[in-house]
Amino acid sequence: MQSEPGLSDDEFWARVAADGAPLVEPDPDDPAYRLVTFVHRDDDPADPCDGVLALVHTVTDKDRHAGDLTPHLMERRPGGWSRTYRLRADHRASYQLYPVRGTVPGTARTDWLRVLDGARPDPFAHGPQLPAHDGRRPSSVLALPQAPAQPYAQRRDGVPRGRTVAAEVDGRRVDVRLPAGAGAGPHPVVVLLDGEMWGEALSAGDTLDNLAADGVIPPVVALLVHTMGPGRPDDLSCNPAFVDFLADRLLPWAADGHGTVLAPDRTVIAGQSAGGLTAAFAAFRRPDRFGNALSQSGSFWWPDGTEFDEGSEWLTRQFAAEQRREARFYVEVGLQEWMLLPQNRHLRDVLTARGYALEYREFNGGHDYACWRGGLADGLAHLLGSPGPAEGR
Repeated sequence: MQSEPGLSDDEFWARVAADGAPLVEPDPDDPAYRLVTFVHRDDDPADPCDGVLALVHTVTDKDRHAGDLTPHLMERRPGGWSRTYRLRADHRASYQLYPVRGTVPGTARTDWLRVLDGARPDPFAHGPQLPAHDGRRPSSVLALPQAPAQPYAQRRDGVPRGRTVAAEVDGRRVDVRLPAGAGAGPHPVVVLLDGEMWGEALSAGDTLDNLAADGVIPPVVALLVHTMGPGRPDDLSCNPAFVDFLADRLLPWAADGHGTVLAPDRTVIAGQSAGGLTAAFAAFRRPDRFGNALSQSGSFWWPDGTEFDEGSEWLTRQFAAEQRREARFYVEVGLQEWMLLPQNRHLRDVLTARGYALEYREFNGGHDYACWRGGLADGLAHLLGSPGPAEGR
Protein backbone atom coordinates (compact mmCIF):
# COMPACT_ATOMS: atom_id res chain seq x y z
CA MET A 1 0.00 0.00 0.00
CA GLN A 2 1.34 3.39 -0.96
CA SER A 3 0.98 6.69 0.87
CA GLU A 4 -2.02 8.69 -0.22
CA PRO A 5 -1.27 11.16 -3.01
CA GLY A 6 -0.27 14.55 -1.67
CA LEU A 7 0.64 13.22 1.79
CA SER A 8 4.19 13.33 3.07
CA ASP A 9 5.49 10.31 4.94
CA ASP A 10 5.01 12.09 8.25
CA GLU A 11 1.45 13.03 7.28
CA PHE A 12 0.77 9.41 6.27
CA TRP A 13 1.87 8.14 9.67
CA ALA A 14 -0.15 10.86 11.37
CA ARG A 15 -3.20 9.64 9.41
CA VAL A 16 -2.52 6.07 10.51
CA ALA A 17 -2.29 7.22 14.11
CA ALA A 18 -5.60 9.07 13.81
CA ASP A 19 -7.55 6.41 11.89
CA GLY A 20 -5.99 3.35 13.48
CA ALA A 21 -4.47 0.19 12.10
CA PRO A 22 -4.58 -2.12 10.31
CA LEU A 23 -5.71 -0.27 7.21
CA VAL A 24 -8.75 -1.90 5.60
CA GLU A 25 -9.74 -1.34 1.98
CA PRO A 26 -12.26 -2.99 -0.37
CA ASP A 27 -11.00 -5.73 -2.61
CA PRO A 28 -11.65 -4.41 -6.14
CA ASP A 29 -12.09 -7.97 -7.44
CA ASP A 30 -14.52 -9.35 -4.82
CA PRO A 31 -16.77 -7.42 -2.40
CA ALA A 32 -16.71 -10.39 0.00
CA TYR A 33 -13.04 -9.70 0.78
CA ARG A 34 -10.92 -6.86 2.13
CA LEU A 35 -7.31 -5.85 1.64
CA VAL A 36 -5.88 -5.54 5.15
CA THR A 37 -2.56 -3.75 5.60
CA PHE A 38 -0.62 -4.09 8.85
CA VAL A 39 1.96 -1.35 9.46
CA HIS A 40 4.88 -0.80 11.80
CA ARG A 41 6.81 2.40 12.33
CA ASP A 42 10.45 2.21 13.39
CA ASP A 43 10.81 3.14 17.05
CA ASP A 44 14.13 4.83 16.36
CA PRO A 45 14.68 5.98 12.75
CA ALA A 46 18.41 6.12 13.43
CA ASP A 47 18.41 2.44 14.40
CA PRO A 48 15.73 0.68 12.35
CA CYS A 49 14.99 -2.99 12.89
CA ASP A 50 15.98 -5.53 10.24
CA GLY A 51 12.44 -6.59 9.55
CA VAL A 52 9.00 -7.04 11.12
CA LEU A 53 6.93 -10.21 11.33
CA ALA A 54 3.15 -9.92 11.25
CA LEU A 55 1.83 -12.58 13.63
CA VAL A 56 -1.83 -12.89 12.61
CA HIS A 57 -3.48 -15.71 14.54
CA THR A 58 -3.87 -18.84 12.40
CA VAL A 59 -2.89 -17.00 9.20
CA THR A 60 0.75 -16.96 10.26
CA ASP A 61 0.43 -20.33 12.01
CA LYS A 62 -0.16 -22.19 8.75
CA ASP A 63 3.24 -21.17 7.43
CA ARG A 64 4.90 -21.73 10.80
CA HIS A 65 3.69 -25.32 10.69
CA ALA A 66 4.96 -25.51 7.11
CA GLY A 67 8.37 -24.34 8.35
CA ASP A 68 8.61 -20.89 6.75
CA LEU A 69 7.76 -17.52 8.31
CA THR A 70 9.10 -15.38 5.48
CA PRO A 71 5.67 -14.89 3.83
CA HIS A 72 4.78 -12.78 6.87
CA LEU A 73 7.75 -10.44 6.82
CA MET A 74 6.66 -6.88 6.23
CA GLU A 75 8.07 -4.86 3.34
CA ARG A 76 10.10 -1.72 3.90
CA ARG A 77 8.26 1.55 3.25
CA PRO A 78 9.27 5.15 4.06
CA GLY A 79 9.52 5.46 7.82
CA GLY A 80 8.50 1.90 8.57
CA TRP A 81 7.07 -1.36 7.28
CA SER A 82 3.82 -2.81 5.90
CA ARG A 83 2.25 -6.10 4.84
CA THR A 84 -1.08 -6.59 3.05
CA TYR A 85 -3.32 -9.65 3.31
CA ARG A 86 -6.49 -10.51 1.41
CA LEU A 87 -9.02 -11.67 4.01
CA ARG A 88 -12.71 -12.40 3.92
CA ALA A 89 -14.80 -9.52 5.22
CA ASP A 90 -16.03 -11.47 8.26
CA HIS A 91 -12.57 -12.39 9.58
CA ARG A 92 -11.65 -11.90 13.24
CA ALA A 93 -8.19 -12.58 14.68
CA SER A 94 -5.84 -11.49 17.41
CA TYR A 95 -2.45 -10.36 16.18
CA GLN A 96 0.92 -9.03 17.26
CA LEU A 97 4.02 -7.57 15.60
CA TYR A 98 7.57 -8.82 16.10
CA PRO A 99 10.49 -6.51 15.20
CA VAL A 100 13.34 -8.64 13.88
CA ARG A 101 16.93 -7.95 14.87
CA GLY A 102 19.43 -9.90 12.84
CA THR A 103 18.21 -13.02 11.03
CA VAL A 104 14.61 -14.05 10.69
CA PRO A 105 13.71 -16.57 13.42
CA GLY A 106 13.14 -20.15 12.40
CA THR A 107 10.08 -22.20 13.19
CA ALA A 108 11.59 -24.57 15.74
CA ARG A 109 9.92 -24.46 19.15
CA THR A 110 12.75 -22.50 20.78
CA ASP A 111 12.69 -19.91 17.99
CA TRP A 112 8.91 -19.61 18.14
CA LEU A 113 8.92 -19.15 21.91
CA ARG A 114 11.46 -16.35 21.45
CA VAL A 115 9.13 -14.71 18.93
CA LEU A 116 6.16 -14.98 21.30
CA ASP A 117 8.20 -13.53 24.16
CA GLY A 118 9.17 -10.51 22.05
CA ALA A 119 5.93 -9.92 20.16
CA ARG A 120 3.94 -6.81 20.99
CA PRO A 121 0.50 -5.35 20.29
CA ASP A 122 0.02 -2.89 17.45
CA PRO A 123 0.51 0.63 18.86
CA PHE A 124 -1.72 2.03 16.12
CA ALA A 125 -4.64 -0.32 16.78
CA HIS A 126 -7.78 1.18 18.22
CA GLY A 127 -10.11 -0.75 20.49
CA PRO A 128 -9.61 -3.09 23.43
CA GLN A 129 -6.67 -5.46 23.46
CA LEU A 130 -6.80 -9.18 24.18
CA PRO A 131 -4.98 -9.81 27.48
CA ALA A 132 -2.49 -12.63 27.92
CA HIS A 133 -2.29 -14.96 30.90
CA ASP A 134 1.27 -16.26 30.57
CA GLY A 135 3.20 -13.07 31.28
CA ARG A 136 3.53 -12.12 27.62
CA ARG A 137 2.23 -8.91 26.10
CA PRO A 138 -1.41 -8.55 25.09
CA SER A 139 -2.57 -8.83 21.49
CA SER A 140 -4.43 -6.43 19.26
CA VAL A 141 -7.65 -7.59 17.61
CA LEU A 142 -8.61 -7.39 13.95
CA ALA A 143 -12.38 -7.51 13.40
CA LEU A 144 -13.40 -6.88 9.80
CA PRO A 145 -16.76 -5.21 9.10
CA GLN A 146 -18.81 -8.38 8.66
CA ALA A 147 -17.34 -10.29 11.63
CA PRO A 148 -20.05 -11.36 14.10
CA ALA A 149 -20.82 -8.71 16.69
CA GLN A 150 -19.60 -9.26 20.25
CA PRO A 151 -21.91 -6.96 22.23
CA TYR A 152 -21.30 -8.68 25.58
CA ALA A 153 -17.52 -9.11 25.62
CA GLN A 154 -16.47 -5.78 27.15
CA ARG A 155 -17.33 -4.17 30.48
CA ARG A 156 -20.17 -1.68 30.26
CA ASP A 157 -20.82 1.34 32.40
CA GLY A 158 -23.94 1.23 34.53
CA VAL A 159 -24.28 -2.58 34.62
CA PRO A 160 -24.60 -4.11 38.10
CA ARG A 161 -21.45 -6.03 38.93
CA GLY A 162 -21.16 -9.45 40.42
CA ARG A 163 -18.26 -10.47 42.61
CA THR A 164 -15.66 -13.23 42.55
CA VAL A 165 -14.71 -15.44 45.48
CA ALA A 166 -11.56 -17.57 45.39
CA ALA A 167 -11.94 -21.09 46.74
CA GLU A 168 -10.42 -24.55 46.75
CA VAL A 169 -12.31 -27.80 46.29
CA ASP A 170 -10.30 -30.96 46.99
CA GLY A 171 -7.11 -28.96 46.52
CA ARG A 172 -8.14 -27.47 43.17
CA ARG A 173 -8.51 -23.72 42.70
CA VAL A 174 -11.98 -22.60 41.69
CA ASP A 175 -13.01 -18.98 41.32
CA VAL A 176 -16.72 -18.53 42.00
CA ARG A 177 -18.35 -15.68 40.13
CA LEU A 178 -21.53 -14.66 41.94
CA PRO A 179 -24.22 -12.62 40.18
CA ALA A 180 -25.15 -9.09 41.15
CA GLY A 181 -28.12 -8.53 43.42
CA ALA A 182 -29.89 -11.77 42.61
CA GLY A 183 -30.66 -13.01 46.11
CA ALA A 184 -29.96 -16.45 47.46
CA GLY A 185 -30.95 -18.43 44.38
CA PRO A 186 -31.27 -21.12 43.27
CA HIS A 187 -29.28 -20.08 40.22
CA PRO A 188 -28.25 -21.87 37.06
CA VAL A 189 -24.58 -22.81 37.09
CA VAL A 190 -21.86 -22.54 34.46
CA VAL A 191 -18.71 -24.64 34.89
CA LEU A 192 -16.05 -22.86 32.86
CA LEU A 193 -12.79 -24.73 32.27
CA ASP A 194 -9.45 -22.89 32.05
CA GLY A 195 -10.92 -20.57 34.63
CA GLU A 196 -7.66 -18.75 35.31
CA MET A 197 -7.71 -17.43 31.75
CA TRP A 198 -11.39 -16.54 31.71
CA GLY A 199 -11.35 -14.97 35.14
CA GLU A 200 -7.99 -13.32 35.71
CA ALA A 201 -7.22 -12.33 32.12
CA LEU A 202 -10.46 -12.05 30.15
CA SER A 203 -12.87 -10.99 32.92
CA ALA A 204 -15.66 -13.28 31.77
CA GLY A 205 -17.69 -11.98 34.71
CA ASP A 206 -18.30 -8.82 32.69
CA THR A 207 -19.86 -10.95 29.95
CA LEU A 208 -22.11 -12.69 32.47
CA ASP A 209 -23.12 -9.36 34.01
CA ASN A 210 -23.93 -7.89 30.58
CA LEU A 211 -26.01 -10.89 29.54
CA ALA A 212 -27.98 -10.84 32.77
CA ALA A 213 -28.48 -7.07 32.68
CA ASP A 214 -29.99 -7.33 29.19
CA GLY A 215 -32.22 -10.22 30.24
CA VAL A 216 -30.56 -12.58 27.76
CA ILE A 217 -29.83 -15.15 30.48
CA PRO A 218 -30.90 -15.31 34.13
CA PRO A 219 -28.33 -14.47 36.80
CA VAL A 220 -25.92 -17.42 36.99
CA VAL A 221 -23.18 -18.63 39.26
CA ALA A 222 -20.02 -19.43 37.30
CA LEU A 223 -17.45 -21.91 38.60
CA LEU A 224 -14.15 -21.01 36.95
CA VAL A 225 -12.10 -24.18 37.35
CA HIS A 226 -8.33 -23.78 37.07
CA THR A 227 -7.06 -26.33 34.54
CA MET A 228 -4.07 -24.64 32.87
CA GLY A 229 -1.37 -26.15 35.11
CA PRO A 230 0.81 -29.22 34.55
CA GLY A 231 -2.16 -31.55 35.01
CA ARG A 232 -4.11 -30.11 32.08
CA PRO A 233 -3.30 -32.91 29.59
CA ASP A 234 -4.66 -35.47 32.05
CA ASP A 235 -7.69 -33.48 33.21
CA LEU A 236 -8.89 -32.48 29.76
CA SER A 237 -8.56 -35.78 27.88
CA CYS A 238 -11.89 -37.55 28.39
CA ASN A 239 -10.81 -38.30 31.95
CA PRO A 240 -13.66 -40.00 33.88
CA ALA A 241 -12.12 -39.14 37.26
CA PHE A 242 -11.98 -35.42 36.46
CA VAL A 243 -15.54 -35.31 35.16
CA ASP A 244 -16.77 -37.25 38.19
CA PHE A 245 -15.00 -34.74 40.44
CA LEU A 246 -16.91 -31.94 38.73
CA ALA A 247 -20.19 -33.83 38.94
CA ASP A 248 -19.97 -35.35 42.42
CA ARG A 249 -17.85 -32.88 44.36
CA LEU A 250 -17.86 -29.47 42.69
CA LEU A 251 -21.53 -29.14 41.79
CA PRO A 252 -22.89 -30.30 45.20
CA TRP A 253 -20.35 -28.03 46.91
CA ALA A 254 -21.62 -25.06 44.89
CA ALA A 255 -25.23 -25.97 45.60
CA ASP A 256 -24.57 -26.09 49.35
CA GLY A 257 -22.48 -22.93 49.56
CA HIS A 258 -23.55 -20.69 46.69
CA GLY A 259 -27.19 -21.39 45.95
CA THR A 260 -26.86 -23.19 42.61
CA VAL A 261 -29.38 -25.66 41.26
CA LEU A 262 -28.60 -29.35 40.96
CA ALA A 263 -30.56 -29.63 37.73
CA PRO A 264 -28.85 -30.83 34.55
CA ASP A 265 -31.08 -28.73 32.28
CA ARG A 266 -29.83 -25.57 34.05
CA THR A 267 -26.18 -26.61 34.24
CA VAL A 268 -23.70 -25.74 31.48
CA ILE A 269 -20.13 -26.96 31.16
CA ALA A 270 -18.04 -24.89 28.76
CA GLY A 271 -14.53 -25.21 27.41
CA GLN A 272 -12.23 -24.48 24.50
CA SER A 273 -9.80 -26.74 22.64
CA ALA A 274 -9.16 -29.70 24.99
CA GLY A 275 -11.70 -28.06 27.28
CA GLY A 276 -14.27 -28.23 24.47
CA LEU A 277 -13.58 -31.95 24.15
CA THR A 278 -14.02 -32.31 27.91
CA ALA A 279 -17.28 -30.35 27.95
CA ALA A 280 -18.79 -32.72 25.39
CA PHE A 281 -17.40 -35.74 27.27
CA ALA A 282 -18.96 -34.50 30.51
CA ALA A 283 -22.40 -34.42 28.88
CA PHE A 284 -21.76 -37.91 27.50
CA ARG A 285 -20.51 -39.44 30.77
CA ARG A 286 -22.64 -37.53 33.30
CA PRO A 287 -25.82 -36.25 31.69
CA ASP A 288 -27.39 -36.57 35.14
CA ARG A 289 -25.36 -33.48 36.09
CA PHE A 290 -24.39 -31.80 32.80
CA GLY A 291 -27.39 -31.31 30.56
CA ASN A 292 -25.74 -28.60 28.45
CA ALA A 293 -22.29 -28.66 26.83
CA LEU A 294 -20.70 -25.61 25.20
CA SER A 295 -17.72 -26.65 23.09
CA GLN A 296 -15.54 -24.13 21.27
CA SER A 297 -12.89 -25.44 18.86
CA GLY A 298 -13.05 -28.81 20.56
CA SER A 299 -10.12 -31.19 20.13
CA PHE A 300 -12.26 -34.01 18.80
CA TRP A 301 -9.30 -35.60 17.03
CA TRP A 302 -8.39 -37.13 20.43
CA PRO A 303 -6.74 -39.60 20.73
CA ASP A 304 -4.22 -39.34 17.90
CA GLY A 305 -3.90 -43.09 17.42
CA THR A 306 -0.82 -43.56 19.56
CA GLU A 307 -2.63 -44.48 22.78
CA PHE A 308 -5.67 -46.48 21.74
CA ASP A 309 -6.21 -49.15 19.14
CA GLU A 310 -9.44 -47.50 18.06
CA GLY A 311 -7.61 -44.53 16.53
CA SER A 312 -8.69 -40.90 16.54
CA GLU A 313 -12.06 -39.22 17.25
CA TRP A 314 -12.77 -41.54 20.16
CA LEU A 315 -15.56 -39.45 21.67
CA THR A 316 -17.41 -38.97 18.38
CA ARG A 317 -17.45 -42.74 17.94
CA GLN A 318 -18.88 -43.16 21.44
CA PHE A 319 -21.73 -40.78 20.58
CA ALA A 320 -22.39 -42.80 17.42
CA ALA A 321 -22.38 -46.18 19.17
CA GLU A 322 -23.86 -45.59 22.63
CA GLN A 323 -27.40 -44.86 23.78
CA ARG A 324 -28.50 -41.27 23.25
CA ARG A 325 -28.03 -39.05 26.32
CA GLU A 326 -30.41 -36.33 27.50
CA ALA A 327 -28.12 -33.41 26.75
CA ARG A 328 -28.00 -30.32 24.57
CA PHE A 329 -24.96 -29.02 22.71
CA TYR A 330 -23.62 -25.74 21.42
CA VAL A 331 -20.60 -26.45 19.20
CA GLU A 332 -18.56 -23.91 17.28
CA VAL A 333 -15.28 -24.04 15.39
CA GLY A 334 -13.25 -21.65 13.24
CA LEU A 335 -13.04 -21.93 9.47
CA GLN A 336 -9.31 -21.26 9.78
CA GLU A 337 -8.76 -24.21 12.14
CA TRP A 338 -7.59 -26.56 9.46
CA MET A 339 -6.54 -29.20 12.03
CA LEU A 340 -9.94 -29.21 13.83
CA LEU A 341 -12.62 -28.27 11.33
CA PRO A 342 -13.18 -31.75 9.79
CA GLN A 343 -13.45 -33.42 13.20
CA ASN A 344 -15.95 -30.85 14.49
CA ARG A 345 -18.05 -31.30 11.35
CA HIS A 346 -17.97 -35.05 11.88
CA LEU A 347 -19.20 -34.62 15.47
CA ARG A 348 -21.97 -32.33 14.17
CA ASP A 349 -23.10 -34.99 11.72
CA VAL A 350 -23.08 -37.74 14.35
CA LEU A 351 -24.97 -35.69 16.94
CA THR A 352 -27.53 -34.68 14.33
CA ALA A 353 -28.00 -38.26 13.15
CA ARG A 354 -28.51 -39.44 16.73
CA GLY A 355 -31.19 -36.80 17.36
CA TYR A 356 -29.33 -34.59 19.84
CA ALA A 357 -30.41 -30.97 20.33
CA LEU A 358 -27.50 -29.18 18.68
CA GLU A 359 -26.65 -25.63 17.71
CA TYR A 360 -23.60 -25.75 15.43
CA ARG A 361 -21.76 -22.68 14.14
CA GLU A 362 -18.62 -21.94 12.16
CA PHE A 363 -16.89 -18.57 12.51
CA ASN A 364 -14.26 -17.10 10.22
CA GLY A 365 -11.32 -17.17 12.60
CA GLY A 366 -8.97 -19.51 14.39
CA HIS A 367 -8.04 -21.08 17.72
CA ASP A 368 -8.36 -17.73 19.35
CA TYR A 369 -9.81 -16.15 22.48
CA ALA A 370 -10.62 -13.11 20.34
CA CYS A 371 -13.28 -15.30 18.73
CA TRP A 372 -14.15 -17.47 21.71
CA ARG A 373 -15.13 -14.60 24.02
CA GLY A 374 -17.98 -13.70 21.66
CA GLY A 375 -18.92 -17.34 21.09
CA LEU A 376 -19.07 -17.97 24.83
CA ALA A 377 -21.78 -15.33 25.19
CA ASP A 378 -23.68 -16.69 22.18
CA GLY A 379 -23.51 -20.24 23.54
CA LEU A 380 -24.73 -19.27 27.00
CA ALA A 381 -27.56 -17.27 25.47
CA HIS A 382 -28.62 -20.30 23.44
CA LEU A 383 -28.37 -22.82 26.26
CA LEU A 384 -29.69 -20.70 29.16
CA GLY A 385 -31.79 -18.13 27.36
CA SER A 386 -35.14 -19.39 28.60
CA PRO A 387 -35.86 -19.83 32.32
CA GLY A 388 -35.93 -23.42 33.51
CA PRO A 389 -38.36 -25.08 35.91
CA ALA A 390 -35.78 -25.26 38.70
CA GLU A 391 -35.45 -21.49 39.02
CA GLY A 392 -37.36 -19.71 41.71
CA ARG A 393 -38.12 -22.85 43.67
